[in-house]
Order: sequence, then structure tokens, then C-alpha cells
Amino acid sequence: MVTLLSDEFGLIKAFVRRAKSYKNQNLSSTSLFVYGEFKLYKGKDAYVIDNASPIEVFFDLRSDIERLSLAQYFAQLIYYLGQEEQPSHEMLRLVLNALHLVCRGSKSLKLIKAAYEMRLLCLGGYMPNILACYRCGAFESDRMYFDVQEGCIYCKDCFRNNAITAPLGVITAIRYICLTEDVSKVFSFKLSDDNITVLCDICEKYLLSRVEGRLTTLEFYKGLTNNE
Repeated sequence: MVTLLSDEFGLIKAFVRRAKSYKNQNLSSTSLFVYGEFKLYKGKDAYVIDNASPIEVFFDLRSDIERLSLAQYFAQLIYYLGQEEQPSHEMLRLVLNALHLVCRGSKSLKLIKAAYEMRLLCLGGYMPNILACYRCGAFESDRMYFDVQEGCIYCKDCFRNNAITAPLGVITAIRYICLTEDVSKVFSFKLSDDNITVLCDICEKYLLSRVEGRLTTLEFYKGLTNNE
């Protein structure tokens, strides 16, 4: 059984016949992280993959355990936040762009992770209220606060004790991630290392407050990075 993220029909669970046979012509196309074309037919109880051809296999992910574990985390989030029988064009583009950047190694993995988490939450129906301070309506102040539980922001005069302190640059980045129309540009911003750390803290905590279930891939990824 494999789970596919498709452009028009969202998540699709399908069987791969003779999946354990090395002679199976669909073996490489139905491996993890493969982007390809799939022909399916509806069996008695489930879809069956009749034929598949790979377009991109993201082979470079296998050369680095940290990048591979991050990609596995991305895939698990799709499983939790994707929907069956719903168009998922932007979600598919988001994960493809994220995997491409992880393979290239041209951007910080922390930045990719944070931007992916926040935009995926938006696509899954959990967009935070980041347009203005939730209490007074102020658009910005030099220091702002992100409330993970309420999914909103506060200015420096209206903050709550349990909200995360965020420089204005971090809030600007979150607004960009959530609101940019072209999903391929979600990762096209820069922050200082300190601000990336704040952004990562906000995005991960906000995601964990909204996603039910144990994210074992996140635990594994953090186990790797925390030991560096």
C-alpha cells in the first residue's frame, strides 16, 4: 500500500502489485519521495497502480541522513493535513519545492522547515490571524508577539504572557509565508540566524498545537539535529 498526493484528487491510497519483487516495473516509481505519473484503476476494495513512470526521484536525499529525515517529516505532515478527493495543487507544489531545496542544499534547512510548516498549515485550514494585533489592530511595532494557542499576534502594548516574543522581521516573514500568492516563492526570503531560530520555534509550536497525533518523524529529526 502506498499513499499518493495527487494534483486533482488529493491523497490516494493504492496497492502496488508484486511490490516485493525486484522485477516489478513499478518498483522505482512507487518508492518514497518519487514524483511521477501514475495510472490507477479502481479494484474491488481499493485503487491499484497499473503503471507508473518517475519524473523526479530526489535521489540526493538518500546521501544525507538529516535531509532524508526532514523529507520524511514533510511526508508525514502531508499525511496528516492532506485530504482525500480534494484538489491539492498548491500542496503538491509546496512539497515538491521543499524537497527540491532540501536536495540542493542552497538554503538553511531550518528556514525550509519553518516555511513549509506554516504554509502547509495555511493550506490545511489553519492560517493564523497575522494581519494586525488581535486586540488593538496595530499593524506593527518593533517587537511583537505570536500566540500559539490562539493563532494570532499582539503588538508590544497588548502582549500576553504565554505568547512568543518575535522581532518585527519574524512577523514580516510569517506574513510573507502565509500570504504570498505564488507557493513556489514561499521560501524566497532571508532572516538572520537568530531570527530563523525564533521563526522555527513559532512555526513548530503552532503546528504541534494544531496537528493531532504523534509526529515520530519530527522526533527523529530533532534527535539528529539536537546532537550536533
